[in-house]
Amino acid sequence: MPITQHTVDKSIPVPLYYQLKNIIQDEIANGKYLPGDPIPTEMELSDHFHLSRTTVRQAILEMVGEGKLYRVKSKGTFVSKPKIKQDFTKRLETFRDQIERLGMKASTCLLEFSIVPAPEDAASVLHLKRGEPCILLLRKRFANEEPNVIVRTYLPHIRCLYLEQHDLEKESLYEILSTCEDTRIYHINRVMEAILATDEIASLLEIEPGQPIHYFTSIGYNRSGEPVEYSLAHYRGDRNRFEVDIVNEGNR
Repeated sequence: MPITQHTVDKSIPVPLYYQLKNIIQDEIANGKYLPGDPIPTEMELSDHFHLSRTTVRQAILEMVGEGKLYRVKSKGTFVSKPKIKQDFTKRLETFRDQIERLGMKASTCLLEFSIVPAPEDAASVLHLKRGEPCILLLRKRFANEEPNVIVRTYLPHIRCLYLEQHDLEKESLYEILSTCEDTRIYHINRVMEAILATDEIASLLEIEPGQPIHYFTSIGYNRSGEPVEYSLAHYRGDRNRFEVDIVNEGNR
């Protein structure tokens, strides 16, 4: 039995499932189980700690829900990779800079660059007439060569036509937009939701359909307050967590 140095204490008023959960987390933190390693089965944990299968299952399911473990049907339960700490909710920073600041390698695959009639939502956000031409970018972005986010971006065609002269797999969109004052992004409004991955998004992110996704809609504005960018981003829920700092203005 791999887990041997800890025991549960049935004499204290701490739920048994919670004690077991902490034991598994400690073993992961101590390096006994590495990302991708299987943990003992529910039966092995139940027998070793003399716990009911229901108690063991509760501990495991909580850790799965928190993204610390993941289950593969007919194969078992495995240790998840640590989540990427995303803080682009509180700063204007390129994906590349953000990922590299965390010590990882960032890369981008441009899946589509086309001129399309503006769909209703993009037309409304970008102050275009419905059906007016706009640029559509579809990018698959990686952290350490693992798919991390799918971003669909709409930009006004006339203002951003010069993007055709750039390599969007090697150059940052925001850095390119900053070369022209009319399209430089000064302010972004972002809204985050929790959704389930569709078949299309799951296939692109190489996850199972129905897995949790962090879904962001972003609107980027130039210095004059005119909308320049409308992006829809799907971040893997199992590989990302987002931080926001909150300041009590009354204490300043």
